[in-house]
Amino acid sequence: MIRRLAVIGVGLIGGSLARALRAANAVEEVIGCGRAPANLARARELGVIDRFTQDPAAAAADADMVFIAVPLGAMRDIFATIAPRLAPEAVVTDGGSVKGSVVADAVSVVGRAPPWLVPGHPIAGTEHSGVEASFAELYRGRRVILTPLSETDNTALERVTQMWECCGAEVTTMSVAHHDEILAATSHLPHMLAFGLVDTLSRMHEHEDIFRYAAGGFRDFTRIASSNPVMWRDICLANREALSAMLARFSVEMTDLAESIRRADAERLLSIFERAKQARDQQVERARSA
Repeated sequence: MIRRLAVIGVGLIGGSLARALRAANAVEEVIGCGRAPANLARARELGVIDRFTQDPAAAAADADMVFIAVPLGAMRDIFATIAPRLAPEAVVTDGGSVKGSVVADAVSVVGRAPPWLVPGHPIAGTEHSGVEASFAELYRGRRVILTPLSETDNTALERVTQMWECCGAEVTTMSVAHHDEILAATSHLPHMLAFGLVDTLSRMHEHEDIFRYAAGGFRDFTRIASSNPVMWRDICLANREALSAMLARFSVEMTDLAESIRRADAERLLSIFERAKQARDQQVERARSA
């Protein structure tokens, strides 16, 4: 049981965590914190939080669990604000998509990797944002990656693991660097492709017809281009080395594909498509049997 949970950033991710823990009867009180009073007031109306403040230090004071769900660019300021006010038993975790930058921000504030910090990343979300988009089932059956450091307190790690398991999530652990490499390939790159494609098409003279006649496949592929632009700007900057490497590799593959199309190389094209289909089908089958 979490006695007092402070959620700093009461949107889709933070709001869904609060809802899930309430549904599991795993939290006694939830304090919300954010920059938009209207969103916080709505969160209280919806029963997501019990009360709210716009001061992160006040939210974190006397909380035994603090969850930070703000854009990566705001993470350092949050650490600087809450660190002096944390209770001795407090545990801090986050939902940031890049763990290297989160750890670096904490170290820059505290002077070392704090034992109370358990860096984390729930692999879940939608293209929508705000507390209105949150729901208790968001994390059910989804993976949450924790990236504890050698300095991380074992009890803190256990408490965060149990918190996510109460939400129905499958918790795994890995190193910070490995996490950022994997997410660059599986999450950050697809978002760049969706943003890039929609931006390119929107600047074409025929863009109105292009979007008017777009079918389901286009809508499915570009759905994530509706994601929060500020959040994704921060992700790009925070994970720029791993993400730029993945983009460069993908660019080479796309150049090869374009050249195969130009040459009308039917055998090469069929080989690429069959290999991709086999890999995708195997992934789906593993997910079904898991």
